Amino acid sequence: MSGVRRLGARWRRRRPVRTRLALAASAAVALVAVGVCTAAFFVIRYELLHQLDLNLTQSATRVIQENRGGGPQVLAGECRYLSAPACAQVVPAAPAADPGEAYPLPVSAPVREVAAGDRAPYFSNVTRFGRPLRMLTTRFGDGRALQVALRSDPVEKGVRQAAVLLAAVGGAGVLLAAALGYGVSRTGLAPVARLTSTAERIAATRDPRHRIELPPGPPGRQDEVTRLAASFNTMLGELEQSVTAQRRLVADASHELRTPLTALRTNAELLARADRLTPAQRDRAAKALGRQIREVAGLVNDLIELARDEEPLPLLEEVHIADLARHAVTTARAHWPETRFLLEIAPPAAEVTRPGVPARLSRLLTNLLDNAAKFSPPDAPVEIGLTAFGEVTVRDHGPGISAADLPYVFDRFYRADAARALPGSGLGLAMARQIARAHGADLTARAAPGGGALFTLTFEGGDPPGGGALPLARQKPGGSV
Repeated sequence: MSGVRRLGARWRRRRPVRTRLALAASAAVALVAVGVCTAAFFVIRYELLHQLDLNLTQSATRVIQENRGGGPQVLAGECRYLSAPACAQVVPAAPAADPGEAYPLPVSAPVREVAAGDRAPYFSNVTRFGRPLRMLTTRFGDGRALQVALRSDPVEKGVRQAAVLLAAVGGAGVLLAAALGYGVSRTGLAPVARLTSTAERIAATRDPRHRIELPPGPPGRQDEVTRLAASFNTMLGELEQSVTAQRRLVADASHELRTPLTALRTNAELLARADRLTPAQRDRAAKALGRQIREVAGLVNDLIELARDEEPLPLLEEVHIADLARHAVTTARAHWPETRFLLEIAPPAAEVTRPGVPARLSRLLTNLLDNAAKFSPPDAPVEIGLTAFGEVTVRDHGPGISAADLPYVFDRFYRADAARALPGSGLGLAMARQIARAHGADLTARAAPGGGALFTLTFEGGDPPGGGALPLARQKPGGSV
């Protein structure tokens, strides 16, 4: 049996889904058709035989009423003809009491038992006069039995004709089931075929712009296959966006690396001819080369960080946002000694914690502070605020963000016209938003009232310290922003 199962499983694996679905649908409809025809045959056969038995019962009742009290004798013996009445004879329980004339119907031991009252009446099939007969044996008074018979060949002929007709209907049903099964598989798997064709086309061309054509209709009334095709289209859209973003990142990175690499090459070639340079020129070239190497290394590190979309989950821990903000401000003051950084922490925020990777969150705040310090005038401070809900705000008093630049400030390598002369690669804010999204936070930018830019970092689902779960509200910290 296990060998048969293995053969069946191997056969199914080698057949396409369309063939298996067509065979399954055809088999189901064919089984129903054959089952209905078989049930109809037995019903027709039963009804025909039952009608013949009713005729025999009626004939026996009439004979008993017409010959009540009669002795053993042959009452009618011409049932060899279809138009003749039923053959009828009265048989005694003892063979010695038989009449002198021969019985037209066979007399067996069960007939004598019915006559003696030892057996219940019964129907039987016999053959006499070269014809099949249906015979009823029943009681006929004390010590006697009545046998009544009718020709059954018309009934048998009707049963055979019904069998042939129902077999033809069943065969037609099987053929119709095969056609319906093929049609069902062809129609039902049409979206799957289109999906397969699109997937094969994408695999051959490596172009994710292809889409599967979907039938019209509201999304809530689509079937499972159509929803699968819609999901596949959505996946293709995401893949196309990913490929486009990847190509754009490579193109932007190539563009951004071209200038520092050219400068590196120039300074390296200049230092290769150091014997022709004065000591001051060699010193300037060496410093420029070191500075450009650091810029390229920082740019490459930023690209590597941006290429990683997920945070290392094993490094997640509860981070005190206030301590993180203090550390970021201390670092920023060391990098930008000429810029004043004002940190204001709401008293309840001292105990606010959020799950995250400390080094990554510190990088996020450092990028925001570096960006603010870059644009802030020397006489204006950079203000950092932390609310009771753990919301962090960073504000500068620089030229601010124009309405045209605001939708693109978090894009990779995007630099506004006012920032092109400043140091940087345009990756700091893009990396900050990526880190924020990886931690389930939201980083937004807008123009600050009175000038400058205001960046807000909001952690979703935060609870205030010492209280129950409250909806997250964006509040402005007291004092400076």
